[in-house]
Amino acid sequence: MAQITSVVPVAQMVGSNRIIRGNGIVHPLGNPELPPEEEKKLRERILRQALEALQQEAGEGAHSGTT
Repeated sequence: MAQITSVVPVAQMVGSNRIIRGNGIVHPLGNPELPPEEEKKLRERILRQALEALQQEAGEGAHSGTT
């Protein structure tokens, strides 16, 4: 399982081993202030990171973040 969250320390505390940093607390998979096409790219980037994390062994560099 991969967890997308903006609150990485909480995900670590509950034992998640594939953590992907989301964009924000209210909108972890998007940013409503971006133009629609840019928001779609942001969502795709975060989801790709989650899919890549699922392909790794748990704990093997599975923590990821967005820039």
